Formats: sequence, structure tokens, C-alpha cells
Amino acid sequence: MSFISDKQTLEDLNLLGRYKSNSIYRLFDHTITGGGRQLLEEMFRQPLTDASQINDRVRCFRYFGNHRPELPFSAADFEIMESYLSSVTGNLVETGWNTILKKVRSQLTGGQEYAQLEAGCRQTIITLQSIRKMVMPLTASDDHPVADPLSILQQFFQRKEMQWLNEADTGTAIPLAKLIRYNHCLREKMKQEIKELLPIIYWLDVNIAVSGVAATRGFCYPAARPAAEQVIDIEGLYHPGLSKAVSNQTEFSAAHNLIFLTGANMAGKSTFMKSFGVAIYLAHMGFPVAASQMRFSVKDGIYSSINVPDDLEHGYSHFYAEVLRVKTVATAVDSGKNLVIIFDELFKGTNVKDAYEATLSITAAFSRHRNCCFIISTHIIEAGHALQEQTAHIRFRYMPTVMQGNIPTYTYKIQEGITSDRQGMLIIENEKILDLIQQ
Repeated sequence: MSFISDKQTLEDLNLLGRYKSNSIYRLFDHTITGGGRQLLEEMFRQPLTDASQINDRVRCFRYFGNHRPELPFSAADFEIMESYLSSVTGNLVETGWNTILKKVRSQLTGGQEYAQLEAGCRQTIITLQSIRKMVMPLTASDDHPVADPLSILQQFFQRKEMQWLNEADTGTAIPLAKLIRYNHCLREKMKQEIKELLPIIYWLDVNIAVSGVAATRGFCYPAARPAAEQVIDIEGLYHPGLSKAVSNQTEFSAAHNLIFLTGANMAGKSTFMKSFGVAIYLAHMGFPVAASQMRFSVKDGIYSSINVPDDLEHGYSHFYAEVLRVKTVATAVDSGKNLVIIFDELFKGTNVKDAYEATLSITAAFSRHRNCCFIISTHIIEAGHALQEQTAHIRFRYMPTVMQGNIPTYTYKIQEGITSDRQGMLIIENEKILDLIQQ
């Protein structure tokens, strides 16, 4: 079963986007090969819902994080090899004849086709030799998820048809007779085997890139648990896109499946919720997360409502867009799926009375779906006090504001309870907005 998400959630959490400098995808995209980049994109678009598959992927990343190999070629060198291998040659006689023709034509016309053929073959040999040097010392137990891919690579280089690779001299131009033989072996005789090898090299590329990010940034590897355990426990959680982020702890269980979050503007509520959402999504990919420790029961998907815009095309106001978003999420929750739901300031597009009543009733109704986990933030602290009297399985948390004279400052550390902070007018006064208007 596929992990459920949608465009709104992906945009809220800024997960995708190869060309977005601050996207989570871009954070991990240190791949070298085009195939590795494509595989990374597939992983981002298709998180996993099976605990064993997630943990196996984690084990792969851990393996390469511990061994720290580096791909021994550049993107340009690998592209040359792929271009060279994509050409069709035919049998040995046809390969020899075509190679000789290229050389004669180049000599007569001063063309570069023979030189390009020789250079492509030489670079392919250099690249394969470097890959062989990297993978041959790597070992893993038979039950380790990296064992089979590594074994396929190692067995390829050990085949008798490829033993010439050990002695091939790439320091000078390849003689014509050897070039014919190498071309035939690489582009015809071993064509299928090399074709099957490329996806493993792409897989290596992703594993080395992702594990390198984890090591450099100090991310942790999540531990996936069966869905039935209904647990999420994250220590030292922070946003991976921030260089000086403040970490927090959060936990969920069937007994406490909803966090009701309050706090002033700029106190860190949205950042905390985005950090949590990103961690959940990455964990279901089997990727390292920005935390010191994380264990979680697998979920069927995640929905968020953080930056819901109005819809001019359909004539939807901001409030109506919010209502439709809540309806979409409510339908998914009602289907019985195990979901993670994040709502940042429910119904901020309507008046305070309606927002209070809607926040209170919607939050209470959602909390009864114990198989799902919710974070709901609001500025309407009265709704929190009412919920405290109604239910015992909601956790109330807030982001505090610390006043230094008339200047509000923020710790960004989540605390237990409901905020009593009301500094909106103070901020307006500090910015002297009324003075500007009254001049």
C-alpha cells in the first residue's frame, strides 16, 4: 500500500523540488549520477508503509555511513561511460570493421569520431576500474540488505570475461586491436550484464549521498515499529533546514494521540509542526531525520494544513478554503486509515466566536480517532481550557514568550500547558504603527 499524502502537504513541508534551494529534497541531493538522482526522486515520492522495508533501508544507509566510501568518479566521467555504452556494435567482426572504418575516415578527413570512440572506451575502463577498487573490499553478512547488490557487483568484476580489466592500461591511447576487443566486450558481449549493473551503481550513489548527509549534519536513523503499537517518540527534534535550530521532544500513543499547541506569533509553533511533519515523512522513507533519536509506528499517510491559500479561480474565500481542507482530512480520517494530521491555526479566516466553536468541536471529534495522531495549533487559548475539561487524552503544549522589558523574546522550547501570553498589541506598539497613522 502506498503512503498517502497530497500536494498541499508536500508544499507545506517543502519536501520536493530539485531546483528549490531550501527544499528537503535538495538537502539530500548530493548524488552524482543521473540515475541516482532519479532514484532519489522516486524515494521522495514513494515513502514506505512496511516497517521491515523501512528498517532494511535504514540498515543500508547505516552500512554506508559506517564505511564511508566515496563514488570514485565525477558526474561528467559517468555520463561519458553511459553515452559510450549506449551505442550498438554487433558481433566481433562487425565491431572490428566499424572501428577500422572510423579510424580510416578520421585519418582521411581529420574527423574526431575515432578519437571520441577511443576516449569513450578509455574513460569507461577507468570508471569501471575505480568502481571495482571501491566495491571489492566491502563485505556484509548474508542477511544484510546490502549483501545482494554488493555481491552482484563483485561477481561481475570476477567473471573471466572481465579479467582483462585488471591489466588494461589507460595511461596511453588504446591500440586498435585492443580497442576492437574492448568495444566488443563492453558494448556487446557483456552488454546485458552491464545494463543490470547500472541500477546498482545508482543505488550506491543514493546510499552514499544520503548517509553522507546524515554523518555531516548529525541526523539520526529512525526505528520503525509495527502500526499496531501506535507510538511516536522523537527526542531532540529540530528542522533540518535551520542551521541553529532549537530541539524539542514529542511523543504520541493511543492514550494520548493529540497535541493541542498554543503560543504567540513567532514563538515557534509552525516551525515545530513542520519539523515534526518532515521527520514523519523522512522516517517513512527510511531516511535519517533531524533528531537525536526517533522510533515510530508506521502510518498510512500524512496530511497538513499550514499554508492554505484562498482560491480566486473558484471564488473560495480563505475561510471556505480552510473548511474544504478540513473536510478533505476528515474524510481521510473517517476512512479508518492510520494518519498523521497537522493543523496550524484552525479557522483563522473567520471571526473569533466561530473560530472558537469550530476549533473546539473539530479538535474533540478528531481526538476520538485514536489510531491517528494530531497536532493542532491555535491562538484561541479559551478552546484549550474548554478541551481540558472535556477530555483526558489530549496533551496541551505551548511555546513560551519571555519578556525582556517591553521586548518579547522566544525560547522555542515546547512546554506543558496552555499559554497565557498576549503580546499582539505590545508588538504593534513597539513597531510604532499607531504613531505613524496618527501623524
